Amino acid sequence: MNAANPIEARKDEAALQLDASGNLRHLLTLKGLDKTLLTDILDDAQQYLTEPGELPARGKSLAGRTVANLFFEASTRTRASFDLAGKRLGADVLNLDVNTSSRKKGESILDTIYTLEAMHVDIMVVRDASAGVPAFIARHVLPHVSILNAGESDVSHPTQGLLDILTMRQHKGAFKDLTVAIVGDIRHSRVAMSTSHALSTLGVGELRLISPPVLAPEPDSVPGARVIDNLKDGLAGADVVMALRIQRERIGNLDGIPGIDEYFANYGISHESMKFARPDAIVMHPGPMNRGIEIEGSLADGPQSVITQQVTNGVAIRMAVLDRVGKTMAAR
Repeated sequence: MNAANPIEARKDEAALQLDASGNLRHLLTLKGLDKTLLTDILDDAQQYLTEPGELPARGKSLAGRTVANLFFEASTRTRASFDLAGKRLGADVLNLDVNTSSRKKGESILDTIYTLEAMHVDIMVVRDASAGVPAFIARHVLPHVSILNAGESDVSHPTQGLLDILTMRQHKGAFKDLTVAIVGDIRHSRVAMSTSHALSTLGVGELRLISPPVLAPEPDSVPGARVIDNLKDGLAGADVVMALRIQRERIGNLDGIPGIDEYFANYGISHESMKFARPDAIVMHPGPMNRGIEIEGSLADGPQSVITQQVTNGVAIRMAVLDRVGKTMAAR
């Protein structure tokens, strides 16, 4: 589909995200966003966090606005957290997935978007398996409409990247002092791309991307990162360890993928492999987890794990982003 041509769709994405005054209008990628904006979003999100058992934070900045969650690809955490985030800011929220949309019947994506614009939808949260779709939509919507990328092929997942770095900051403080190891299917992971770009912008001390050679990132796709194929070397002295699942839905017929037992033995994050990291290292995973493949189940549930906190932070980050684009709308 020409609409999703990855080269055309990603052209000038960073500039497309900001309005003439430099305010966030769309969130399509973290690549190209500056350190000040990323830090401001993290600070905003922190204010939406409450203690367990307390009522969740709420606001009215989206009162009267309508948010449409357009998930043309399966999701649990991202979809649920955008739904909650919009409602907690006072918006009317419409959820649409491929199984109930006319796109499955052959309607073009732009006809779907124009139909929602006619219903006075202000913010569209888009997840799609094809690269370039969120940016393509952003180029064709009316000036008052905002597009938020909720996961784009293997290219980008900006709100996941933001919640990951928020979680790291909460536990470890300044990024310049951190060694972060991301382990797994780097080549096909939109999470790895977004989190890596954010860490680079924020000046992380060292970023290591660890995977079997066949799942390593494309050359120069993450400037400044060390690409490593040995788990022991990659985890040595790490402050943060993030495990990723193998993206089998995006791999196709790629040869050389290790079997389950071989993968866990050589790249699985376990109590044993974590001995190479710092004793106070935290363990992360964006989900969904495959226990016993990329991460040991008891480690995911143990004291080093901050995986459930990532989920909590996801709602706060998405509230912060929705609030920010809502304020951009109000300022027009």
